Amino acid sequence: MDGDAELIRDKLVEDQKKLSVVSIVGMGGIGKTTLATKVFNDGYVKHYFYVRVWVTVSQTYDKRAVLIQILASMDVKLEFEKTSDSKLREMVHKHLMGKRYLIVIDDIWNIDTWDDLKLFSPRDNNGSRILLTSRLTEVVKHATSNGLIHHLGHLSKERSWDLLCQKVFHGNECPEWSIKPGMQIVENCQGLPLAVVVIAGILAKEACSEKLWEEISYKTGSYLVGDQNGCLEILALSYNHLPLHLRECFLYLGGLPEDYEFQERWLSWLWVAEGFIQQVRDRCLEDIAEGYLMDLIDRNLVIVVDRRESDGCVKACKVHDLVKELCLKKAKEEGFILQTERFSNVTTPPCKPIRMFRNEDINILGFSYRSVQNLRSILWLSDFRSSSDDIARYFSSFVLLRVLSLQTCELEYFPDCMKRLVHLRYLAIQNSSEDFPSSICDLWNLQTLIYLSSRDTILPRNISDLVSLRHLSYNPSKSGCQYLKNIFFLPSIDKPMKLQTISHVVLGDGENDFQSLTYLEKLKYIGIWDPLMDDGPKGEPSYRKNHITFPETLKTLTLKCCALPWSDMSIIQSLPNLQVLKLKRNAFMGSCWKADEQEFRQLKFLSLNDLDIKLWEACSSSFPCLRQLEIFFCYDLEEIPLEIGDIPTLELIKIMYCKHSVGESVRRIEEEQQNLGNYDLKTGVLYLVD
Repeated sequence: MDGDAELIRDKLVEDQKKLSVVSIVGMGGIGKTTLATKVFNDGYVKHYFYVRVWVTVSQTYDKRAVLIQILASMDVKLEFEKTSDSKLREMVHKHLMGKRYLIVIDDIWNIDTWDDLKLFSPRDNNGSRILLTSRLTEVVKHATSNGLIHHLGHLSKERSWDLLCQKVFHGNECPEWSIKPGMQIVENCQGLPLAVVVIAGILAKEACSEKLWEEISYKTGSYLVGDQNGCLEILALSYNHLPLHLRECFLYLGGLPEDYEFQERWLSWLWVAEGFIQQVRDRCLEDIAEGYLMDLIDRNLVIVVDRRESDGCVKACKVHDLVKELCLKKAKEEGFILQTERFSNVTTPPCKPIRMFRNEDINILGFSYRSVQNLRSILWLSDFRSSSDDIARYFSSFVLLRVLSLQTCELEYFPDCMKRLVHLRYLAIQNSSEDFPSSICDLWNLQTLIYLSSRDTILPRNISDLVSLRHLSYNPSKSGCQYLKNIFFLPSIDKPMKLQTISHVVLGDGENDFQSLTYLEKLKYIGIWDPLMDDGPKGEPSYRKNHITFPETLKTLTLKCCALPWSDMSIIQSLPNLQVLKLKRNAFMGSCWKADEQEFRQLKFLSLNDLDIKLWEACSSSFPCLRQLEIFFCYDLEEIPLEIGDIPTLELIKIMYCKHSVGESVRRIEEEQQNLGNYDLKTGVLYLVD
């Protein structure tokens, strides 16, 4: 694939000013998206194009969704759900105009779709490019009148064998007995990379034996991979070899829209709510769910599309469209997922729980309580237009619901009768009313509450009645409402709660104590700003004095606008399990942070962002486990302590929008470490200022 990537990259960056199109064409599973991703993330391509945009189209073209994808990838802040299509199109044109851009349009199926999409792209004769991927030659021929059409061929038998060995043995030598059945397996896969890696996932996870390899060789030989159904049958072998505890989790993915990118924690919360996760001793259910997902990733059934910078763990994933097709096929066969265009006359298998996923607006008036009494989950994944009266009238009948996701539907109010849904484990809503619905606090089984609002939210005192609540968030999934980030004002907690995750929270009554939340692992805390106080410096924001205590269970902490003195860092330094610390705008105030007498025992990731710090004193023993340091928008900071470079675990230092002297200190750290033989430390320095 390196040769293919080099060919396409060179064509994209060639010295031609006119906007041109480069296309990759080939059958499903051949590696088109993988190749486009490799080119998109190429270092020179990143440098050459001022703007890079990735858009996934798929078989069902949704112009509005594509416009939102383009704007979101350019980090345009906009309430998309309240913006008209014409305004979105105008914004796309405005943000691309005059800039050398690269737009990747992945998985395009229709000539009319291309004819519509090309209208969004300014033609400024500045070297901009469009990269298409498609299974259909006629589509790319129509679109690529003045560019390269790259036909992605099948892998040779030798390259297929290398790929299989790489995925199964990870660089170790393969057993002699595996060569004969292995070569037959790759021959049966007919050079299709997706088939090779999925079969490799089976072989890597099962006990390594000649009998298994011969069995897989025999089974793959009975299918014709060049045919779509034959390819699905080969992929189905992976499902047949899944452990029982993974099967429901895998089938669940069949309900997601094609090419849908989902957040790892969002999926984990859903799996826990659905009851798919088996308790193992005293391990956290979410950790077990993450392990299930990693198992599916290791089997090459799920694709990782993004990782967390803080620890390198999986952040977002998606499923190849052929694997998704397999998921949906199996889910329908087993009566696991209900797919319907209309709800009228809907019936479900008797005595069998079923889930409903929708990616389109439909009329809910056809619901019949008797026909869908086994419905356990309803998830809407696109804009859903319905009144709160409709919601109250029909959804409250489904008393056995465990999951209700309506976060893409803005409710005028939360119907009081919804408190009958006492079996709900997962609730996601978008509420336009001013007050938080107190009836939510009657849903005593609730584990996850995702509450979106354009207003800041004062939580009621009886929020502690939600004794099972584990996660309180504004929006952990990827959707058009991703910029609704309301703040939660949390009252004093007078009952034990199981909260593990809270996002964007302020302690509303000023009692700054999270000590009672003894399960809390992840917290995004926003300090209390009181504009009526004027005892601070003139022209500066004023803050109430914050005295915060945190539970020892915390692993990830984000602070913003707390205005804490640096002497209070001892409170955070004492947390024994803290691994990730992010300090954002005015989290701490003061010119000097003396960290040389502090020890953050488990801290692996430290981010300083938009702070007024000038002097930072630290030594390598202050952060004995630190792997990554980020410093952004700290305009007053003079330098990074040179002793930071002596931390044996340090892998990366990233600097952006800091003084030149900070960049120079990073250069000195890197040079000093290389003189000591340490070439593992990486640095990234961008946009230094005077």
